Amino acid sequence: MRAILALEDGFILEGVSFTGPIELTGGEVIFNTTMIGYQELITDPASAGQLLCITYPVIGSYGINPEDMESGKAQVSALIVKECCKEPSNWRSTETLPDFLVRCGVPGIEGVDTRALALHLREHGTMRACISTSLSAEELVAKAKALPAIEGQSAVPAVTCTAPERWNGEAREAFTSWAEGKTKVAVYDFGVKNSQLRGLAAEGMDLCIVPASFTADQVKATGAEAVFLSSGPGDPSALKDVIAEVAKLAETMPVAGVGLGHQLLALALGGTASKMKIGHHGANYPSRKLATGNVIITTQNCGFTVTAPDGVEKTFVGLNDDTVEGFRHTTKSILTLQFEACPKFYAEFKALVK
Repeated sequence: MRAILALEDGFILEGVSFTGPIELTGGEVIFNTTMIGYQELITDPASAGQLLCITYPVIGSYGINPEDMESGKAQVSALIVKECCKEPSNWRSTETLPDFLVRCGVPGIEGVDTRALALHLREHGTMRACISTSLSAEELVAKAKALPAIEGQSAVPAVTCTAPERWNGEAREAFTSWAEGKTKVAVYDFGVKNSQLRGLAAEGMDLCIVPASFTADQVKATGAEAVFLSSGPGDPSALKDVIAEVAKLAETMPVAGVGLGHQLLALALGGTASKMKIGHHGANYPSRKLATGNVIITTQNCGFTVTAPDGVEKTFVGLNDDTVEGFRHTTKSILTLQFEACPKFYAEFKALVK
């Protein structure tokens, strides 16, 4: 079934739907350069509302499995690939990529010149786009132009939990009480990934996952000893109420943030945020650790960057564009990373808890 992808600047690409008819879907179109991990990308809440183009030519070859889910469903608004593999070969696979997308109500198109799309976005910047199997290219361009601006928008209300939950080691369940003998951490759910919950739990932390709307007083009332701000989608500047509460928490409690959490902490401490031209979406972003000069290759999924606020020392900077990718407060127990955290970061966070 012929499908059309239309960007707001009039750039048009054609493909074929592999999930059935697509009446209309739209959002920010971005490209990701990773070669593996498509399931994690599709189910990452930080990708909520985006039209995700994966540039690796064949996607779906190892299927879908329950263990690699970063959330309970596909979070993207659409998937754009060069070729979708409909017959995966992997012992862990329990479902094909097309079946998974159909089950989640997410359209997928293939046969698209993903290289041309990536080059166009790299030159002109991330922009809004629409996909349909029934509307004309002219209609889709007009609808893409009519979408809300990317700046000032946040999908966090659509991906956060509605009541406190706890991580039992394998899944999330209703929160009742803290476990004995573990560090008590309140995890703000701005679109927290399962891998982040596993990383925190592996360091002996007991986790109370709280909605993004939770106030500082509500967090303290849980009895938490520290706060973790998760990754998530959208413009951090749009979450003004959250920023105010984070500022209160940062005055009295150890706080760590990753991705969107890193950006919110920067804003809460007086920094600023701005949209990047194409964002960081991939697994090959070099970042320099300032304390040692060592360079590490990082996985990132973000469209905004921040300035370092007063009172902090930068810990990591991006080598491609000198973006602030981590900082530590000089007098408070605050630690952040823009990119995907490793076990050492979670251990450093736990060490901040007195």
